[in-house]
Amino acid sequence: MYRLKDAGYEAYLVGGGVRDLLLGREPKDFDVATNATPERVRELFRNCRLIGRRFRLAHVYFRGEIIEVATFRGHHGEGGNGESETRNGMVVRDNVYGTLEEDAVRRDFTVNALYYNIQDYSIVDYTGGLEDLHNGVLRLIGDPRQRYREDPVRMLRAVRFAAKLGFRLEKETEAALIELGELLTGVPPARLFDEMLKMFLGGQAVATFELMRHYNQFGILFPQTEKALEREEQGFPITFLLHAMENTDRRIAEQKPVTPAFLYAALLWEPVRQLARELEAEGMSRIQSLQVAGDRVLERQRRIISIPRRFTLQMREIWAAQERLTQRTGKRAYRILSHPRFRASYDFLLLRAQSGEVEPELGEWWTRFQGADEQQRQEMLAKLKGSRQQRSGSRRRRPRKRQAARPNPTTP
Repeated sequence: MYRLKDAGYEAYLVGGGVRDLLLGREPKDFDVATNATPERVRELFRNCRLIGRRFRLAHVYFRGEIIEVATFRGHHGEGGNGESETRNGMVVRDNVYGTLEEDAVRRDFTVNALYYNIQDYSIVDYTGGLEDLHNGVLRLIGDPRQRYREDPVRMLRAVRFAAKLGFRLEKETEAALIELGELLTGVPPARLFDEMLKMFLGGQAVATFELMRHYNQFGILFPQTEKALEREEQGFPITFLLHAMENTDRRIAEQKPVTPAFLYAALLWEPVRQLARELEAEGMSRIQSLQVAGDRVLERQRRIISIPRRFTLQMREIWAAQERLTQRTGKRAYRILSHPRFRASYDFLLLRAQSGEVEPELGEWWTRFQGADEQQRQEMLAKLKGSRQQRSGSRRRRPRKRQAARPNPTTP
């Protein structure tokens, strides 16, 4: 920012970085807005790369981080500058450069349109963002219905920021979100895949999940899962997905990874499990029913959210392993322990045990088996084999005693 200033340009810290600093939080990244063109920014910074086609951005690499530098965006003339409608009904315009004030009103939410000015260390606010920040309100800039129609993903961003910041949605911002929710079905499936990662991997997965269900966004994007959650298990609500969201938030807080495959496997597990149970009742084996159910659920889901094949393969392995984890006799326990997807499958099993789907003993057994030495493992397997033989023996019927042949009265 100071290099841009010294070169005679305006430079402001903008967006989430300013918002989070004012809230006393540590920003994840920093964005800079300037009146310097992208080409001029590249001239000033050797470690700079220009990206984008419709609107060029400068990425400046600084101390292992990427600082996104954007030139002020401006207004568009009526019907000019290549304005058009896409087949999804979203407005697409060729971006043009403008002034600081024009840039501010083009942003999405007022709390994201705050600028920190290094000239006098002040906050520049054209949209009332400071007041909304103080009051804990999330408000779209401009007419919410028009802004959502321009880009329906803004409805997801509204929920994500409300969950992240703990803010309430402004009345009109919320009303339009409820009214226009079906526009989400027009968002390209590949884009929705990335948006869901942002929604659930930001550290507020539980709050995000609850808000998405409240505003029916979850039912629109995951209709199979929503339908499955409407059922009850033995008179109790299904809690697996809530435990999965809690686990996700805990891992994020502990700076542990959560893979997209694990997240999506959890999001789609309920419809897979319920369909597999139906297929098994029709005569399929448990392994086969899980495989067929997984294929069918993924095929339906990909019409809404496109999950890359490298992740769907891992999801199928996690699902199929849930049955294999119950088969611990002989060498089976060693085979699944050496499987590349064992750890994820084991973590998945623990979540199922936590929600009451399987007996906690199964997860505890695998926890002990992993940490045991070879002799201890052999003892565990022998004990397991003995207990199974004892149970099967107790159910075995005694052989009938042979009875003496009765004389046949018709025999001469």
